Amino acid sequence: MEHNFKMSFYTKELSAIRKKGLLRERKIYSEELIDLASNDYLGISHINEPFEYTVSQLRAYHQFSPKASMLVNGYHQVHRDFEEYLARVHMFQRAITVGSGFLANLGLIESLIRGGDELFMDSEYHASGVVATRILKKRQVHIFQHNSMKKLRELLQNSKAKRKIIAVEGIYSMSGDIVPKDVFDIADEFNAILIVDEAHSFGVLGDSLMGVFDYYNIQPQPNHIKMGTLGKAVGSYGAYILASDEIISFLENRAKPIIYSTAPSLFDTLLAHFSIEYIFESILHFGKDIAERRELFNRRLGLDKKGLIFPIQMGSSEEVIRARDRILRNGFLVGAIRPPTVERPMLRVIARRDISLIDFKRFLEFIPESI
Repeated sequence: MEHNFKMSFYTKELSAIRKKGLLRERKIYSEELIDLASNDYLGISHINEPFEYTVSQLRAYHQFSPKASMLVNGYHQVHRDFEEYLARVHMFQRAITVGSGFLANLGLIESLIRGGDELFMDSEYHASGVVATRILKKRQVHIFQHNSMKKLRELLQNSKAKRKIIAVEGIYSMSGDIVPKDVFDIADEFNAILIVDEAHSFGVLGDSLMGVFDYYNIQPQPNHIKMGTLGKAVGSYGAYILASDEIISFLENRAKPIIYSTAPSLFDTLLAHFSIEYIFESILHFGKDIAERRELFNRRLGLDKKGLIFPIQMGSSEEVIRARDRILRNGFLVGAIRPPTVERPMLRVIARRDISLIDFKRFLEFIPESI
């Protein structure tokens, strides 16, 4: 049968994206490059011990994949052991594993904000949270200026919502800013639920490397929800949500990404478990390395970042691509971040723990010439 439809469905749109210098493509980069672009903050993805131990332990089970959603029969002892471990070390009542950080944010926001509730979200919150807000009614969503506790307070004061839910990140993925400690007090003052996305703060912040709760010495309360990913500092894949018994039970019954997704990978969950144990065993060593790299970059770039994300602002999307490519030719890989991910184009540099100080100093020497 002959078809007469046109084959170029998105040519104009792609052309417009290309003209603006915003076209994205997947690339495989040489392993010879010094990687300052990935979120593997601690270099766990290059450490053999957790991987080898995971392989040996998984052989003891009769299955290697979860086979179904967690609420059918995909929930495995590997998941339960990991969740109980997470709840214990983070001092929360319960935990639940999720397929990815994107799914965790989507599930939290689409399920927790009910008819009479309102959400108060930082303007730099991750795209997964922003996408979830589109499921809600516009009147339910309030976006406040990044890290402005004054604006958050004003919005909460004017709200008559049945439940108030605040969503912030521990360390913001693009700017590298840390959330102010005041957000915990404000949540308590207005009897609000507080979601803290610790994707970029776990493993790099606090005396025990456990994120902003650790850094600010915050004891988890029934109104606190902590979300973290396993694909960054932990060197695996997936995510977790920590909360009270009540909230976890509610998510089991209402969060669509939990109910309707296949349970998280057994291998990745087990690997995450052993990787976190490895991190805790290496706290003193890792903490020293993190502090040295943070101090070096803050001093050289005139910043005051608490984590390992260092943004370098650029004038245009074309300029940031040229700068990235020049840096690439010098043997370093950095992120070239452009709108709409950020308002202003920037180089996103990750001061990974496993990169030597000598290499970092060499990188910083040619930054002025490169940008």
